[in-house]
Amino acid sequence: MTETFILLGTSITLALFHTLIGVDHYVPFIALSKSNNWTIRKTIYIVLVCGVGHVLGSVFLGFIGIMLSAGVTSLVDIEDIRGVVATYVLIGFGLIYTLYGIRCAVKNKTHTHIGHDGQTIVHSHSHNSEEHEHKTKKTGNVFWGLFIFFVLGPCEPLIPLLMYPAATMNIFTLVLVTVSFSVFTIGTMLIMTLLGIKGFQLLKAEKLERYAHALAGSAILVCGISVLLLPI
Repeated sequence: MTETFILLGTSITLALFHTLIGVDHYVPFIALSKSNNWTIRKTIYIVLVCGVGHVLGSVFLGFIGIMLSAGVTSLVDIEDIRGVVATYVLIGFGLIYTLYGIRCAVKNKTHTHIGHDGQTIVHSHSHNSEEHEHKTKKTGNVFWGLFIFFVLGPCEPLIPLLMYPAATMNIFTLVLVTVSFSVFTIGTMLIMTLLGIKGFQLLKAEKLERYAHALAGSAILVCGISVLLLPI
């Protein structure tokens, strides 16, 4: 029983640490939530769905490996490949969204004109009607981009450090460790996302609204490059 509690504590600690240092677990949600004006409820839903997809990918692979008695090294190699692919997906997503944001900023450029009475008139030739028409489609594309990234992205410590050691004990410990890691990973993703959104609400950045999508894409792009270059 002592070993079970030790492994349980390890799973919780690793879930928290793994998620906190992995900025790709929450920065994309913060950036896209603000740029797309998602409600808190919608943001929570998207984080939960992507979080479940994120942990289930590694959980499924781990259970398959255990049932087939596959070597842990082989599964770690598969996880590494998934991680590289997921990182490039995030970089590509960030680049495409940045270009989309630049296009939106150019479309919504403000113009000034001189009226008949000599007064300067400032207005924006925005394409809000077109944007509203495609809002549902755009949200769907954004969601699937995030979902694919998180499903591909592995929970690196789960299989070698938790699932395989737990499997040598009993099925109860294996399930307990897996569930605890999953719950605390998704919970930390959600908390960090909500804290980030709350922090942005304290900033007065109305002048940057025109560049919201471009800034969001840039944040995701930098996040992806950081994951690729840094050991996080």
